[in-house]
Amino acid sequence: MKNKVILCSAFLLGLSGCASVPTVDSTVSNQMKSFEAPQKGNAGIYIYREDAFVGAALKKYVYVDGECIGETAPGVFFYHEVEGNKEHQVSTESEFSENHLTISTEEGRNYFVNQYIKMGVFVGGAGVELVDESKGKAEVLKVDMAEKGNCPSI
Repeated sequence: MKNKVILCSAFLLGLSGCASVPTVDSTVSNQMKSFEAPQKGNAGIYIYREDAFVGAALKKYVYVDGECIGETAPGVFFYHEVEGNKEHQVSTESEFSENHLTISTEEGRNYFVNQYIKMGVFVGGAGVELVDESKGKAEVLKVDMAEKGNCPSI
């Protein structure tokens, strides 16, 4: 009986795997981690996903104002500039519908959005939350920059 439990556990662990997405060159990734101010008139949005075990096998799309930014996996981030002094919507797909976050931006500032995985009925869903700058910077420094694109529109 003990051997069956060990065998089943090993099988399930093998199935869970880890998702990955294409990343940019480390030079580009490191440059974006300097957190420079966005271009004049703009605000910057860093969207990251922590390198966590929960939902490690899931990839999830993220959008800003309905525009596809890319597909996430554990341990990646995106950077996207938007018009400053305006509201913008960051969205992610979830199990049954999209989840949205509205950010009121200020010109010249960077914002940090954590895309997190949550348990679902059939598969894991995703949510997005605005985090403070110090936490966001610390988390982005731990992950790699993903390539933009390769996802459908909402």
